[in-house]
Amino acid sequence: MNHFSRIFGLVTLLTVLFFASAQAQDDTPSIDQILSGVEARYAGRGFKAVFHQESMLKAMQISDTAEGQLTVRRPGQMRWEYILPEPQTIITDGHSMWIYRPADNQVMVGKAPEFFSGGKGAGFLSDIRQIRGSFKVEQKAAENKQYHRLKLVPMKPTPEIAEILLSVNKTSFQVDQVVTTNAYGDETRIVLSHYEFNLDPDESLFRFDIPEGTDIVQID
Repeated sequence: MNHFSRIFGLVTLLTVLFFASAQAQDDTPSIDQILSGVEARYAGRGFKAVFHQESMLKAMQISDTAEGQLTVRRPGQMRWEYILPEPQTIITDGHSMWIYRPADNQVMVGKAPEFFSGGKGAGFLSDIRQIRGSFKVEQKAAENKQYHRLKLVPMKPTPEIAEILLSVNKTSFQVDQVVTTNAYGDETRIVLSHYEFNLDPDESLFRFDIPEGTDIVQID
């Protein structure tokens, strides 16, 4: 092979690599495309999912875990039914909120916006469209190639939320993991699985009739 053939071959190889790289970049979806996929996936009236939750208090080096089932009816209605470590139910109809602890014979009552607005308590899952209006969104490198990773920073910062990281399945566009970090570095990680989409949960699931004799604690 003469000198000019080698140069021609090298130029050809570099050209192929350049266009392959450009094509790979073109195939990477934009943030808008990812959010559109997520919005389409959660566009139904409601859904169910199993959740595993891990909370870590940075200052005290304490962590705990919990498991249960989440039911959502769009917009704004959620039912978190904890099974482990002990039964507990958090219910909101979008206006009021109830936290029922049967073992303590106690229900805490408050206003939903105080606890779920601005993405607190993974509240955006009750209407995924909140992401566009409430957060600045940045795409991050994902550790798992099967996922898109989005960083959400609240447009109106609060001590409860410094940032939220979402792991979005590239195939189904379902949110499989939510990691929330507050201003103190404490972290809550929620892994969602066993989804059931396109449901229409009964509205009665998102109201709570307080059993007679239950202690009521107002938390407004």
